[in-house]
Amino acid sequence: MGRGDGTGRLVSPEGADDAGTGILHVDMDAFYASVEQLDDPTLRGRAIIVGAPEGRSVVSSASYEARRFGVRSAMPVSQALRLCPTAIVVTPHFDRYLALSAAVMRIFRDVTPLVEPLSIDEAFLDVRGVRRLWGSPGVIAHDLRARVQRETGLTCSIGVAATKHVAKMASTISKPDGLLIVPEHETERFLRPRSVRALWGVGPKSAESLEGRGIRTVADVLDTPREVLDRALGPAMGERLWHLARGIDAREVHTDRVEKSVGHEETFDDDIADPVVLRAELRRLADRVGARLRANGWEASTIAIKVRFADFTTITRAQTLAEPTAVGQRIGDAARDLFDGVERSLPVRLIGVRAEKLRVAGSAPLALWDDDGEWRRVEDALDDAAARFGRGAVTRATLLGNARGGGSIPTSPPATRLDRG
Repeated sequence: MGRGDGTGRLVSPEGADDAGTGILHVDMDAFYASVEQLDDPTLRGRAIIVGAPEGRSVVSSASYEARRFGVRSAMPVSQALRLCPTAIVVTPHFDRYLALSAAVMRIFRDVTPLVEPLSIDEAFLDVRGVRRLWGSPGVIAHDLRARVQRETGLTCSIGVAATKHVAKMASTISKPDGLLIVPEHETERFLRPRSVRALWGVGPKSAESLEGRGIRTVADVLDTPREVLDRALGPAMGERLWHLARGIDAREVHTDRVEKSVGHEETFDDDIADPVVLRAELRRLADRVGARLRANGWEASTIAIKVRFADFTTITRAQTLAEPTAVGQRIGDAARDLFDGVERSLPVRLIGVRAEKLRVAGSAPLALWDDDGEWRRVEDALDDAAARFGRGAVTRATLLGNARGGGSIPTSPPATRLDRG
C-alpha cells in the first residue's frame, strides 16, 4: 500500500488491461500545497506546510517533500516544524483552492455527466456510458490526467476499477501523479495483500478489534468465518467487510449528492476567556457558513458548535431549527444560544460553527411568513458585494479589528476536508 509521502506507489503500464472496469476515482495530489507551488514557482520541489505561520494552527496540507519527514494533515504546525525544520509555512488561500476545484470539476463533467464530488479535490466518475465518445476507461483516465495538468497546471492520481471502493483504493496506492487500473478479474488478487485498515469504513477501533484476532489483511478477512467478523464488528459492519473484501460494492455514482455538513472553525493564537469576543467569533464564523450554503444552493436544518478548551477538552452542541436556513444571522443566533448553554471553566482554544442536515434550498414547504426576509435581503447584498469586490469588502462593524487566529478553516468533511492527497 502506498504511504502518504508517495513511497511504495504502484502504477499501471501504458495500455494496461482495463476489462470490466468503468469507475474512476480521481484525487488531486496534495491539493492545497500543489496550488501554492503552482502560484509561486520558487516553492516547487521544496518542503512546504500550508497553515498559519504563527500560533497554534494545524497543517491543512503538506507537499510530498514535507510528508517524507512525517508531516501530516491535521498535525499542529509546531509539531510539523519540529519534524521538518526546513519547511516553509504558507498561509492558505481557500478562495484560490475553491476556484481551481471548480475548474477541475468542470473538466470531469466534460468527460461524463456522472460525476460525484467527494470533497474539494476528489470525485468518482462513471465512464461506462461514454466509451464510444472517449475510449475505454483506461484511455479515458490517461487522457483525463493529461487534460487536468494541461489546463490547471496540477497533477492528479486516478484509480480505475469495477467498483467505487476498489477505484478509491487504487488511486491512493498510485499517488502522487499516478494511474492504477484494476481489471475486474484481478480484483481479488489486488485486494488480498492490502491491510484491513485500507477497507472502506474500517477505522482505528475496528482495525484494532480485527488485528486483535489476527485479522490484519484482506486475505485474513477472506479466510475468516462470517460469524467471527460479526462478533468483532457487529452484524452490519461484519456484512459490509465480508462483501468489500470480495470486491462487492453495489454503490452507484450519485450526481445529486448533497454534502452532509459545512462548517468553519478557528484556533486562537492565545486562549480566550472573554465571552463577548467568543460570541463575536461565532457570529463571524456563522456568516461564512451561511455564505457557503447560499453559494452552493443549500439550507441547513441543524446548527452545531464545537468548543475546545485550554486543556484540549472538546465539546459539541447542536440545535435543530424550526425551519431550514442559509441565513448567517439565523445561524449565528443559534450558535450563540448553544454557546451560552456551555459551562466554561477554562479559556477557549478553538471554536467552530457547523451547518448540518443539508437540503437543496427551497425544497422545504413554504412557511406562512418569512421571519428572515429582511436579513435575507441584506445577505444577498453582501453576497453581491463579495462577488464584485472580494470577500471581506463589506462586513459587520462588530467584526472589525485584528484577527485572533490563523484564519478560519473550512471543516466540512467531505466538502473541504483537510487536504490529505
